[in-house]
Amino acid sequence: MVNKRKLTRRQAWRTQKIQQEKTQRAAKKERDLGQQISAGELGSEQHGLLLCRYSKHFEVEALEGPDRGQVHHCVARTNLGSLVAGDEVIWRAGSGNTGVIESRLDRRSILERPDNFGRLKPVAANIDQMLIVIAVEPQPQRNLIDRYLVAAELMHIRPIIVLNKADLITDANRAGLDALLNTYQKLDYLTVKIVSSRHQAAQLGELPKMIDKHTSIVVGQSGVGKSSLINTLLPDARLEIGPLSEHTREGTHTTTTARLFHLPHGGQLIDSPGIRDFGLWHIDTLQLQYGFIEIAERVTACRFRNCQHTNEPGCAVQAALKSGEIDARRFESFQKIRSVILDQQARGLSRSS
Repeated sequence: MVNKRKLTRRQAWRTQKIQQEKTQRAAKKERDLGQQISAGELGSEQHGLLLCRYSKHFEVEALEGPDRGQVHHCVARTNLGSLVAGDEVIWRAGSGNTGVIESRLDRRSILERPDNFGRLKPVAANIDQMLIVIAVEPQPQRNLIDRYLVAAELMHIRPIIVLNKADLITDANRAGLDALLNTYQKLDYLTVKIVSSRHQAAQLGELPKMIDKHTSIVVGQSGVGKSSLINTLLPDARLEIGPLSEHTREGTHTTTTARLFHLPHGGQLIDSPGIRDFGLWHIDTLQLQYGFIEIAERVTACRFRNCQHTNEPGCAVQAALKSGEIDARRFESFQKIRSVILDQQARGLSRSS
């Protein structure tokens, strides 16, 4: 036990020392860049692509000039707002692969999620597809899938539901998983079953064709195999992969910040941190209706403009639910999300930026 305690202390000391060294190196880079700014030694303005953010430091890929394709470690001018993977920026190169971000170009799309204090936290920018990764283990959560779909619909980007670890499908779980995917296939959402693992040959089906030439963000709860998927598609990425908990069968967080990777045949993948919840309480209930496409196409047929789709006479949504045109479990998801939104509003927690 003594040796174990000593080893733990030694590891803690080593970790602290490494962190201090990183902080000192970052501070030195910032001082050096500050001196270059003051001395007017930075290069001319050019376009860049933000690959990753680490606190106040950013990896920016040069998109033009002699440094095209090279990655520079940059700091940002003040008052630029939040910068995230996928942002297109104007930046100026410094010495030794450093630089300064001068401005951010307008975004075509932005995925945001609220934190526990009501602040919207940008996750990634300029995406046109969302890969919603689920798995046989941990068990898929319908309501989480639906929340991601709402976000995709409100952003006007294409969602693709990816069932990973298909090799774990058995006679005991096949019917439930097929029923789950069938719910979304009936709504014309794209779905695909894959196997991406370091332990066996990959089976990716049509997924590579689906993501070519697009900028896709990979989302999903921890442990569904997002990092394994990216490692399969891009072996050079070498992302860390965490095991499932033996007790909860839930995943552990290995990705802590969103990062952009280039695909070999064009397009990009953005890896996002694994989560156990994806809140939507920053939107209102009217927006929520349009995030459920089967509800959105019927709201104008309701007798009342402010129909809540509960017990109102002439409700087209309730009529479709009773006839089976709207899946009961999807409507249950809608009600749960709506209840959370109304509860947060009643508690006075409002969206802030």
